[in-house]
Amino acid sequence: METEIVVLKGHIIDSLILPKVLDAILQRGGTFEINDLDVGVASEDSTIAKISIQAKSPALLEEILQAIQPHGAVVEGVSDCTTQTAPQDGVLPDSFYATAHLPTQVHLKDQWVDVNAIEMDLAIRVQFGPLQASAIPMANVKKGDCIVTGRKGIRVFPLERPKSRDAFSFMEAQVSSERPNRHVIADIAQRMRRIRDNRVSPQGAENSDLGTKVLLVGGPAIVHSGGRDVLSWLIDEGFIHVLFAGNALPTHDMEASLFGTSLGFGLSAGCVAPHGHEHHLRTINKIRGVGSIRQAVESGMIKDGIMASCVRQNVDMVLAGSIRDDGPLPDVITDSVEAQGAMRAALPGVGLALMVATTLHAIATGNCLPARVPSVCVDINPAVPTKLSDRGSFQAVGLVMDSSSFLKELARELNWPG
Repeated sequence: METEIVVLKGHIIDSLILPKVLDAILQRGGTFEINDLDVGVASEDSTIAKISIQAKSPALLEEILQAIQPHGAVVEGVSDCTTQTAPQDGVLPDSFYATAHLPTQVHLKDQWVDVNAIEMDLAIRVQFGPLQASAIPMANVKKGDCIVTGRKGIRVFPLERPKSRDAFSFMEAQVSSERPNRHVIADIAQRMRRIRDNRVSPQGAENSDLGTKVLLVGGPAIVHSGGRDVLSWLIDEGFIHVLFAGNALPTHDMEASLFGTSLGFGLSAGCVAPHGHEHHLRTINKIRGVGSIRQAVESGMIKDGIMASCVRQNVDMVLAGSIRDDGPLPDVITDSVEAQGAMRAALPGVGLALMVATTLHAIATGNCLPARVPSVCVDINPAVPTKLSDRGSFQAVGLVMDSSSFLKELARELNWPG
């Protein structure tokens, strides 16, 4: 039998981390003995557990260690992490360590070093003068970069149960169309108020963990379903500070401004407009003619709507295109790697992410977000928030409801006059 001793430390009982680790060991065919368990007495005290893991082969033991590392299990008697140099630009060593989106440290020169810019499915690059560790996308790796390999000398800090119960207590993020949503939306609104206050308060530094930006990731169904005006109000009132979308959301928003339609359907008339199927193309053509969305708004061509509010409030917009885009709009980034970089650059300071009516952009954003950022995924299709969670964004709260209804209920909690 192969044996390894691991250590768990933190609020591992009330956060259900300890039973998750033990279950992962047994599910993979291993066995365990708890050698030591020092249980914290008060609610703020940490618990320390030393667990001896037995497996029938080195490969099985490695599989178990891989499974429990995201729960914070660290091999006892830790040594420095191992590294190899990248063999060429954009290529990692075969045994590179693939990150989770949880807070991570690596052991270098007998000290633990925080990994900067953590997100899931990246590598870790280390530098030695001074000591520094950063998560890095594969495409950004340069030949000769020092890349962390294996699993030794790496520790991950799991999310613990929050001290106060709200919608972002991650263990309550079940997806169901039959669960009441009002209390969840009220919690979201409360956090949005606090983040907005944190931006303007002189004491904002005291709440730095809260963040100073709300990110909205939106799909065109927001416009189609009648949520355009309320989202514009949320932006104008200072509740939204970053917008991620594709080509469709801004196109149909500006189509509504120019023609009163969305995908050719009259938003006020309630019927298809004559030749309405052309309106989104004519909209894109007009914006390309003036040069940019900002120029279209500042010239008075686009007078209202989501894009107009974003320009006037200086919302940081990242519009990432796809192969199916018409046009596209001049502001849309058509290179996916460049779009990833722009999204990552906009994320520092985000304290809440709202992903509304968009499958691909929600999953892409979830992949880029660290686990500490509370996230909400809203879609009429329950498969979308479920898929986001399955991809690893387990901190995301899923709401199964229409995007317009969600935005209107959220705005009412924030004193929308509509």
